[in-house]
Amino acid sequence: MEVIELKFLLALLGYPPDYHTALSELRPTESRSDRNRACRQLRDRNLISCSEEIIQFKTSSAGQALLALETERIPVSPKELRLLKAGTTGPTTPGKALKGTAPQERQVLLDGLHTRGLIQAETQIKEVWLTPEGYQYLLKECNPSGNHTVSFNFLSNYINFLRTQIESYGALNGKAASATATSTMGTNHWPHSAKPNATDIVELVQTLDHELDTQNYLPLFHLRDAVQPPLHRDELDELLYQLQRQDQIELSSLQDAIAFTPEQVKAGIPQDIGGPLFFISLS
Repeated sequence: MEVIELKFLLALLGYPPDYHTALSELRPTESRSDRNRACRQLRDRNLISCSEEIIQFKTSSAGQALLALETERIPVSPKELRLLKAGTTGPTTPGKALKGTAPQERQVLLDGLHTRGLIQAETQIKEVWLTPEGYQYLLKECNPSGNHTVSFNFLSNYINFLRTQIESYGALNGKAASATATSTMGTNHWPHSAKPNATDIVELVQTLDHELDTQNYLPLFHLRDAVQPPLHRDELDELLYQLQRQDQIELSSLQDAIAFTPEQVKAGIPQDIGGPLFFISLS
C-alpha cells in the first residue's frame, strides 16, 4: 500500500461512527490530485466506497439521434427530455439544465441517461466511506513498515478506531474478521450481507408500515434505521427516486415538523423548495 493510501484511510477514521464523509473534508496530502488518485485506488481494492456526481454533461450523438425522433416516440421522461435538450448546445451543469428539481433526483436522471449512452458526462467523487473490507484491513492486515512521516492526528484517529472496537466488541478474540468488520459498522436491521435492491425496499416499506401501523404513510427515518448500513444515505435516496419514477411508491413532504425530533426530520430528503420528502406510501 502506498503511503498516501494509508494516510487517506487514517484521515477517514477521523469521521466516526460510520467513517463516512465528503471527499473535500479529507486532507491526507496537500495535493488534491494525489488525494483523488488514492481514493480511486482504494476504491478499486474495495477498502472504501464512494459516491460520484455528474457535474457537467452534454448530449451524445446517440442522444442527438433520439431527439430527432417524433416526440411521441422518444422513450424518456419529460425531465430526461429537458436534460437532453439542455445538453445539445454544449456542456452544461445539472443545476442550469433542470432548475426546480432536487439535486439528488437530477443525479438519478443523469445517471440513467449516462448508462444508456445518451449523454457524455464529467463526474467527481462526492462522498467516501469505509467498507467492511476496509474494516478488516485496518483491524487485521494493516502492517506498515519503513520510515515515513505520519501526522499525530492520523495516529490518534487509528488509536481511537481500535479503542472503539475493543470497547464495543471486546478484544476481538478469535472472531472471523469479516463478521467483526460487518458488526462494527453499526446497528444493522437488514439481515443479509448483500445490499437491498429496489424490490427489497418495497417489501421492507410494506413490512414496516404493517408493523408500525403507519397507515401507508411511513416516515422515512424508519426505513433509514432499517437499511443504513449497509446502504448509505445517497444510495437509499436513489432507490427511492427510482421507485417513485416507476410509480411503485409516492414520496410526500413534511408540512408540520412539531411531531418529530430534529434528527428524524433530518432523515428526510431536502428539496430546493418546500419541506423535505418525509413520508413513503406504496402505490
